[in-house]
Amino acid sequence: MLAVIATGGKQYLVKNGEVLKIEKLEVVAGDKVNFDKVLLMADDDGSNAKVGTPYLDGVKVEANVVRQGKNRTLRVEKFKRKVRYHKVHGQRQRFTEVKFA
Repeated sequence: MLAVIATGGKQYLVKNGEVLKIEKLEVVAGDKVNFDKVLLMADDDGSNAKVGTPYLDGVKVEANVVRQGKNRTLRVEKFKRKVRYHKVHGQRQRFTEVKFA
């Protein structure tokens, strides 16, 4: 099964058994999550595709939450030459890792 789901302001192409990092969800590891914003559903070879307008009615994609975590540190640096100004800021984006069933 192939599906295109929308979550966290992004769209993802997902398959059975695939592990994916998505924007952080307020769930605990081991829980099940249902994604009801499904834009497209098809077989593994791409045939028998159903396209929603914008979402398919009554279709849900289920996934198991593997873990919650943080990505690597992303460094943002502000710099102005000739005035001896620079500022470094780091950020670690939080994510939820899910495995699709």
